[in-house]
Amino acid sequence: MKKIQLLHLSLIILVVSAFKLTTTQEWEISADYRIGFNGKFAEGTFDKLTGTILFNPTEPAKSRFDVTIDVASINTGKDLKNKHAVSEKWFDAERFPVIRFVSSEVSRTDTSYNVKGELDLHGIKKEISIPFAFEEDNGKARFRGSFKVNRGEFGIGKSTGKDSDYTTVDILVPVMAK
Repeated sequence: MKKIQLLHLSLIILVVSAFKLTTTQEWEISADYRIGFNGKFAEGTFDKLTGTILFNPTEPAKSRFDVTIDVASINTGKDLKNKHAVSEKWFDAERFPVIRFVSSEVSRTDTSYNVKGELDLHGIKKEISIPFAFEEDNGKARFRGSFKVNRGEFGIGKSTGKDSDYTTVDILVPVMAK
């Protein structure tokens, strides 16, 4: 009887070890991140980013991003423009204090990655896609990406149907393995 139990246990161990066990790494956002934006009417950064990043570069489908930007942390380098940006004319930070992105799918491309998800900006939620690169070295890593957002689609400013409706967002987020 003990030989049969030992045989079963050995078989279970063999089957389990045959499967590659992978985990999705949780990453802590480092303080030296940069969320920059550049459009016809304003350029600058957002200085407060928080969130949860679970990322596995070998199995990106198991990854998840849930990040939030504090709208009031906008920094255009000009106090008057900052006040205008957080007012009801643009971001309306009092009613919509955060910009949030939650991923729904992460995939690998030929040379980098792509994350699709819901961007909640100015009370409007839309699915967007963000291409990004992931660079890792000794437990430290960083995410780099760039994408465009049509501010008019999110009710920010007047939409003209021109290129000036778009703002380029550049992301550089250093992270450390938790």
